[in-house]
Amino acid sequence: MPAKAVITRDLFKFLRELQDNNNREWFLANKQRYEELVRDPFLDFIESLAPGLHRIDPDIVVDSRPAGGSMMRIYRDIRFSKDKTPYKTRVAAHFVAEAKGGGPLPGYYVSFGPGGSRTGAGIWHPESDALRKIRDAIVKDPKAWLKATSAKQLGDTALGGESLSRPPRGYARDHPLIRDLMRTDFMVGATLQERDVLSPKLKDIVLENYRKMSAMVEFLARALGH
Repeated sequence: MPAKAVITRDLFKFLRELQDNNNREWFLANKQRYEELVRDPFLDFIESLAPGLHRIDPDIVVDSRPAGGSMMRIYRDIRFSKDKTPYKTRVAAHFVAEAKGGGPLPGYYVSFGPGGSRTGAGIWHPESDALRKIRDAIVKDPKAWLKATSAKQLGDTALGGESLSRPPRGYARDHPLIRDLMRTDFMVGATLQERDVLSPKLKDIVLENYRKMSAMVEFLARALGH
């Protein structure tokens, strides 16, 4: 593990340049700069999170390989998008546990970019069977859900994501937790300022947010049978 993982202004400077030159020719001409100023420092940061994340959840996988690991691809999937710019203008990583028996898993997320940086946790757009399991778990143990998502637990992080416009079929419209049962995402997030990302305390800031989010991740993992 690197002794010191530091994100510098060069990461934001490069990504701002990429915003203004989001095309294959420019990126290929500047790929070495991307690797040196963005990719490699971010991979070092990912690796620096491993001990702290494993204290939060020993099963979480933290993989600092440049491809096929925790770092998400810089290339955008433009197949079904009106926006045909080929590259993301932020770097991001997603950390999940090893799947036991398959199925979707909740996890932790971090991203840095000039348009805003953030930490997050939970599960985004789970398919219908997973949604049902999460909703049933909330109905079965509302106290555990309320504790995991309370202001005391989450602190300055906050629940977000998309919701249905009306109660889902099979759940009472007057259920006291109907607003949570209407969720189609079960996510919690916190914004990072650029000064946070450039701070020598960045790792501690990110891990503290993950600690606040961990009770919800544990609830979701249990609901999904992990």
